[in-house]
Amino acid sequence: MMNWYQLTKEQVLEKLGVTKDGLSSKKAEELLQKNGENVLQEGKRKTALQVFLSQFADLLVIILIIAAIISVFSGNIESTIVIFAVITLNAILGTVQHINAEKSLDSLKSLSSPNAKVIRDGQKIEIPSKEVVEGDMVVLEAGDLVVADGRIMNNYSLQVNESSLTGESTNVDKNDDNITAEVPLADRTNMVYSGSLVTYGRAIVAVTGTGMNTEIGKIASLMNAAKEKKTPLQESLDKFSSKLAIIILIISALVFGLSLLNHMAIIDALMFAVALAVAAIPEALGSIVTIVQAIGTQKMAKENAVIKDLKAVESLGCVSVICSDKTGTLTQNKMTVQKIYINGESIFEEELDLNNQSHRYLLYDMVLNNDSSIVDGKGIGDPTEYALLETLRKLGYNEDDLRSGLKRLEEVPFDSDRKMMSTKYKLHGVNHILTKGAIDAILDRCDSIAAKDGVRPITQADKADILKQNTEYSENGLRVLTFAYKESDEELNVNTEYGYTFLGLVSMIDPPREESKAAVADAVRAGIKPVMITGDHKITATAIARQIGIFREGDIAVTGMELDAMSDSELDQKIEKISVYARVSPENKIRIVEAWQRKGNIVSMTGDGVNDAPALKKADIGVAMGITGTEVSKDAASMVLQDDNFATIIKAVANGRNVYRNIKNAILFLLSGNMAAIFAVVYASLLALPVPFEAVHLLFINLLTDSLPAIAIGMEKPEKDLLSQKPRDPKQGILTKEFSALMLLQGALIAVVVMTAFYIGLQVNAATASTMAFATLTLARLFHGFNCRSKHSIFKIGLASNVYSLLAFAAGVGLLAFVIFVPFMHPLFKIAELTGAQIGFIALLAFIPTVIIQIAKVIAENIKKSKQKQNQPNSSKDISLLIK
Repeated sequence: MMNWYQLTKEQVLEKLGVTKDGLSSKKAEELLQKNGENVLQEGKRKTALQVFLSQFADLLVIILIIAAIISVFSGNIESTIVIFAVITLNAILGTVQHINAEKSLDSLKSLSSPNAKVIRDGQKIEIPSKEVVEGDMVVLEAGDLVVADGRIMNNYSLQVNESSLTGESTNVDKNDDNITAEVPLADRTNMVYSGSLVTYGRAIVAVTGTGMNTEIGKIASLMNAAKEKKTPLQESLDKFSSKLAIIILIISALVFGLSLLNHMAIIDALMFAVALAVAAIPEALGSIVTIVQAIGTQKMAKENAVIKDLKAVESLGCVSVICSDKTGTLTQNKMTVQKIYINGESIFEEELDLNNQSHRYLLYDMVLNNDSSIVDGKGIGDPTEYALLETLRKLGYNEDDLRSGLKRLEEVPFDSDRKMMSTKYKLHGVNHILTKGAIDAILDRCDSIAAKDGVRPITQADKADILKQNTEYSENGLRVLTFAYKESDEELNVNTEYGYTFLGLVSMIDPPREESKAAVADAVRAGIKPVMITGDHKITATAIARQIGIFREGDIAVTGMELDAMSDSELDQKIEKISVYARVSPENKIRIVEAWQRKGNIVSMTGDGVNDAPALKKADIGVAMGITGTEVSKDAASMVLQDDNFATIIKAVANGRNVYRNIKNAILFLLSGNMAAIFAVVYASLLALPVPFEAVHLLFINLLTDSLPAIAIGMEKPEKDLLSQKPRDPKQGILTKEFSALMLLQGALIAVVVMTAFYIGLQVNAATASTMAFATLTLARLFHGFNCRSKHSIFKIGLASNVYSLLAFAAGVGLLAFVIFVPFMHPLFKIAELTGAQIGFIALLAFIPTVIIQIAKVIAENIKKSKQKQNQPNSSKDISLLIK
């Protein structure tokens, strides 16, 4: 690929086949036809219908469809309608979520300006930006949005804000110089890039790239290529669904075979198999997981973390790496004056004293030799310049009062060749030239220095001290401006910017947020590796990272170019030690995310610029800034921080961990209840008993009475030690040995009481047996909702600590009573009339499993407490020793 910035202006014109008078209209039209319009293109998207149909490509869904078809032939139309309603609703939910997530490129397109000024046939004309072609001479002026990538041909003090591409808010001074070395995008000062904003000056630019051949186009390509990754929970549920489907098919086939061996009619044997399939499949699981995640998003929104993609809620719980942008996320995105070197000493800005002449003249230079302003508390102009005005305000003065009494007589604006700005004012009746700029441009122009004892000639020792102080500031990540002045009546121009008196150095930084250090410490405590990725210089980035605890002893900082020089294997070896990446490109960010993901980590990536969007999409959790973030980054992200605060991410991680715990408890509740039904159906088929449940019974339980307690479990509050635990292993599935054993044991307990009720009813007839089994299973599962709220006993967590679980239980009992006691519901649900004694048996039997499970939990808690007590030192002895 051609590096246009490394070519001379003449070489650029030759390669493009154009002169400074621009293209001819005819040539421009030919190029437009050949290369296409200056617009961004999208990758191929699925249609809504394709997305909808893909929702049915799941083995559990297919089993349910087969069960529904069998129900039609057996005359159970109600079951068929309910099953199809459930799977259709889930498919619609999935489709809506997918379509909402597919908006990443729409905002990128909006970054293009509607019109552009170009030189064609030697004349300056205005055309739609989509008609700009390579070789066009574009005229840029302050306020213009850059419409294409280009090499600067003529420069007139051009300043451009490239924050959307580089992530850095400081305006960039452009030039038309030749650059021979290979440099990152942020240092290509002779180029402008599509999507950036002209803040000052003007320039004529030769277009070198349009549409998808621009830097923004490359970002669009990366976003098209970045496939959405499944969350750990999705992967766990996929594996779980596959295993469950296979088990269901095997057991259903076995039950069907046994039924035929017992001389059962084929249609009845099929109904046994259907009942088993319906019992085993947690039909409401998908909806309940979605609802629990939605509840989590509402809680996070109250804490300034807006979740765009529900699936991201749970993924936050197992984040093990957070790659964070520096500017605005870890820092305040506001330049602030730090230390000031004046009169041979380094002081804080609050120590400036207007009664000291050197201090007063430095403040004159900072405030008068400055084109920015502060209106209603908001800085307007260059961030570096209004940071200088803030210093005066901190001292209790207002720059407007000073400026209104002093008139600017002459000026020479800043330009990147001179690296300084000068203005002339009459101060105390004498004309003064005030100058500020880079130390290498000003120090050699100084003949004298303002010292404590007055102005005296500057010495080499003075210059050495000044350079030493400048180096010290720079090594601490500070940006430094040099200030000087002279008394002079001569006309101010570039030829009179000599013979200065050195005043001082002012260092500035975008300081860390106050809460960043504590948030980083919380992340480390939670087993999460924080990494800084920034477009800023390595020294500045490392200094900030060290202050807030990201960069620690033994860590490494690398630049984007150093990263490019590493092979993937070398990066994999070093990545756990690299805490800071500076001067990075969008490709670098994606590579960093992929390297961490290769090591099995769940990666969160934060950012606010267009350049961050591909990595935000590639990461497991993309986090965009709500205040400073571009629409592109917000659309590509899974989560938006309304306060642009790193600390909010850590709160969201804690919430994510709680959401996963609640989802897992809800799944335990659903599956253990379903296992009880499976055990009952298998037992009945083995002993050639009548079918204990109708399919409509099981659908009633799975969709209505089970859903409410499962949602209530999702409302459980977080436990205090969530952030003290390490992130869970994303490869670990839901069906661990411990989880499976607990599920089977609890299911077996419920199955025993259900079959006991079935046998009691069977003494009357099969219909009564089925009704008693159904009622006992429903009520037992409602009681079981309290068992699954936590691993702790109900006595420890408190029965009323989750009011939703009580409401869910009451609603479930009400629904069951409605079906059992209202006569016109009996034919629909195949319910037999029950006596008072039978209802008493149902209530007693249903409560027994919960009593046993709670007793077991209390015993386990007491054993654990006893062990902890044995391991603790005797506190009274410790106190007596202290008293002695």
